[in-house]
Order: sequence, then structure tokens, then C-alpha cells
Amino acid sequence: MKREFAPQRLDVAGFAAAAATLDATDPVPNYVRLAAELAAPAPDAVVRWAATGEERPGADGKAVPWLHLEAEATVPLTCQRCLTPVETPLVVDRWFRFVGDEATAEAEDEESEEDLLVVSRDFDLPALIEDELLMEIPVMPVHEVCPVPVRLSSSDEDFQAAEEAKPNPFAVLGALRSRKPEVGK
Repeated sequence: MKREFAPQRLDVAGFAAAAATLDATDPVPNYVRLAAELAAPAPDAVVRWAATGEERPGADGKAVPWLHLEAEATVPLTCQRCLTPVETPLVVDRWFRFVGDEATAEAEDEESEEDLLVVSRDFDLPALIEDELLMEIPVMPVHEVCPVPVRLSSSDEDFQAAEEAKPNPFAVLGALRSRKPEVGK
């Protein structure tokens, strides 16, 4: 009998012990924090993901649960040159090792090359997928070649005219300074 696993309440140790695999294609709007980062709504964009559990022997010889996560999505982000949407691929391919508690994860995090998470019987796999996709968003998404001409000026002509029409607030100080006290009085 094949055991069923639910991504929202994943029994990590059981998933790894069974060497199970889960995969799905979810709409991007299901990932609320990811959808909030988009330049435009993307009702047709999808997140394709697959997770595989595995047990590996730990330093003490006992089985340690591991999870391999692969996820990908192409989402519209704001191009930092032309400020129009740019379709940006986000790709995750990462291994996670599970430890017994937060203290162990914190203590071993510096020396380990893999990411460490705390083992749980109700692990939220979609939240991990969303976290990893969010971390893949580039700091400066840009088009290879922008579809519209890039404006290189910092302001427009109306802004310049408005600035020139304003009186200089320091002009009054200049007038005060021109009245010099007479020497010898």
C-alpha cells in the first residue's frame, strides 16, 4: 500500500523514510507573497514543483531525513531600466537536511553546505516553495533589450520650469547679509 502525503501538512520523517515524491503545478496567485512581487497580475502563470524525500546516514549512523526540492515559475517583474514588465524565470534546485530542533539547526548552520530545517510532522511544503522562489527574484530584473526607449533624464521639462519659478528661500538671508555693521561704532 502506497502512503499518501499532503504538501500542506507533510510528515517529513515519513516522507523521507518512504523515499516518496510529490509534484504539482499550482497557479502563481496561490502563492500570495510571490504574487505581491509581480509587476502585473499573472492569472495564467504557474509554479511547477517536485519534492523527493530521502534518508541518508548521519554522523551518528542514524537515518537523517533529506528533501530535494525543484521548482520553477516564469513571472512578470518590473524591469529596472524601462519600468515595464519583464518575464523572469525563477528556478529552485536545492537539498534540505532536517534536524531535530532549532538549536541544532542554528549550531550546525555555519558549517553545513546544505540548508537546514527542523523536522516536523506537519511541515508546510508550499510555504517552503514560496520562500525559495522569493529568494530567486533578482535584485534588478531587466530586459536583455528593453521594448521601449529608456528615458535617461531624471526629470521632465515641466518639473524644470516649476523649479525655476520658485523663489530661492535663501534670498532673504542674502539680503540680511548685505547690511554690514559700520566699523567703529
